[in-house]
Amino acid sequence: MKHTPFTHFHQQLGARMEPFAGYLMPIEYSGINNEHMHVREKVGVFDVSHMGEFWAKGPRAFDLVQKITSNDVAALHDGKIQYTCFPNGKGGIVDDLLVYRVDNETYLLVVNAANIDKDWEWCARHAREMGMEVGRELYNASDEIAQLAIQGPLALKAMQKLTDVSIIDMEYYTFKKLSFAGIGEVILSTTGYTGSGGCEIYCANEDAEKLWNAVFEAGAEFEIKPIGLGARDTLRLEMGFCLYGHDINDETSPIEAGLGWITKFVDGNNFIDRSFLENQKATKPTRSLRGFIMKERGIPRQHYSIVNAEGEVIGEVTSGTQSPVLQQGIGMGYVSAAYAKIGTEIFIQVRNRNLKAEIVKLPFVKI
Repeated sequence: MKHTPFTHFHQQLGARMEPFAGYLMPIEYSGINNEHMHVREKVGVFDVSHMGEFWAKGPRAFDLVQKITSNDVAALHDGKIQYTCFPNGKGGIVDDLLVYRVDNETYLLVVNAANIDKDWEWCARHAREMGMEVGRELYNASDEIAQLAIQGPLALKAMQKLTDVSIIDMEYYTFKKLSFAGIGEVILSTTGYTGSGGCEIYCANEDAEKLWNAVFEAGAEFEIKPIGLGARDTLRLEMGFCLYGHDINDETSPIEAGLGWITKFVDGNNFIDRSFLENQKATKPTRSLRGFIMKERGIPRQHYSIVNAEGEVIGEVTSGTQSPVLQQGIGMGYVSAAYAKIGTEIFIQVRNRNLKAEIVKLPFVKI
């Protein structure tokens, strides 16, 4: 079981710790609902050091990233970030990820913790085919980097105290390399997985303790709190963000998952599975990922059946919870195309009962 550089802090603070993606991670401190609302209203800190980071460098870096990801890397400029996915060559998704462009020959790929080994093999295979030197031009830095996500409406205001570089007005999905909290260089980005604003800070493992202490000292006046992965999941679900292993996987296509906006069929973007996905978009998929709100009391969970008024199975829940903001059951799931229209009445099978729900437009919560 791996530990992050912040594990001892979580344990000292009494977090409920559980295995996740090969790491011992904090699930909650003061309760998921309490932590969820704290991020929505103030500022909270997530340890996301378990995420994977790969560097692609050199004259073939752009060609590699353009080939293996579905979005258009050519649209990036220095300091810009892109949400994208790795198509798997069979119509499914290897993983979803973030691509950071440092310059035209330097890219940082940030992947999901549970998929680091799988993603690395996938990237390395294609890098070798392109003649890149794996271990140098494509480098796995996952075990060397610590990362904190500081999220919430007060996050950037609190973190501005720790750097002389302006971050308060940074655009969504951009990043800067800067001196922070006395640490010579960190990467500070503004992507977020909660929908409540904030930033992510990447640093070397040896600087992790200094970073943690500085972040909590700077945030004290804003009532900063550590937040567990339980609230991270409920926060992302309220925003309708996909989670790999739930809403997307090797059997789901980005078109089915509503990720057509990260699947760019532009000239020169000859990524893996382009022709298959282009055809699927044109002919319309037989199923689609949709959000739904429960109209009767009940909490939807992954793998619960979605049925129509006649009780016929028309889909399956991929993610579900009780929304702390809405105080209603919410979820996402794949449904047959005939039931995918916004406003359609569906039913979720919860403990042998068919509970009424309605297909809605995402996100569930407007921030």
